[in-house]
Amino acid sequence: MIIPQNILDREDYKACADFHGHICMGLTLGYMAAKLGLRHLAEKRAVDEELICIAETDACGCDAIQVLTGCTFGKGNFIYHDIGKMAFTFASRTTGEGVRLAMKPNVMTLPTEEQELMEKIRSGDASKEDIQKYEALHETRSQALFAGAPDAFFSVEEVTIRLPQKARMAPSKLCDKCGEPVMQTKLHAAGDKQFCRDCFDG
Repeated sequence: MIIPQNILDREDYKACADFHGHICMGLTLGYMAAKLGLRHLAEKRAVDEELICIAETDACGCDAIQVLTGCTFGKGNFIYHDIGKMAFTFASRTTGEGVRLAMKPNVMTLPTEEQELMEKIRSGDASKEDIQKYEALHETRSQALFAGAPDAFFSVEEVTIRLPQKARMAPSKLCDKCGEPVMQTKLHAAGDKQFCRDCFDG
């Protein structure tokens, strides 16, 4: 996918790229999702825990979402739900409203002709004309998608979710095996002993 220059030049996109370390389509999808989620909820970037995000992937886009929405792992309002889908649920603690965004099937699926040309290029069998045709098809498809962005990338579903509790502080206690401090709420009891998860499991 060819990311348009007008997106690359945006200051908020540059902030996402600086945080992530490079520019890529995955980061751009997260950027689009964050923009769309904030727009649907009529919210701005969270200062504290006003918003939550549930991410169904741990891919590059998560970094853009943390930068733009203020939902972060450290504050406990960025929650990883390991499904493997490019999908994100945003919810507002202020209004109670939520929206789930899921990447549309056509976004990363190549049309047959473009796929065949790409395979020829990868195998080294493509002619100069094949390469030019592939580039033209790829650019046309990219332009069409980005012309409708961010709505072109994600389906939108209004949802009602049970909002998680705000992040809570808990004192640390030493694991009875390794002796390292562990948040008390994360300890696992076995008899009269309490262990961190690693010691408990193994």
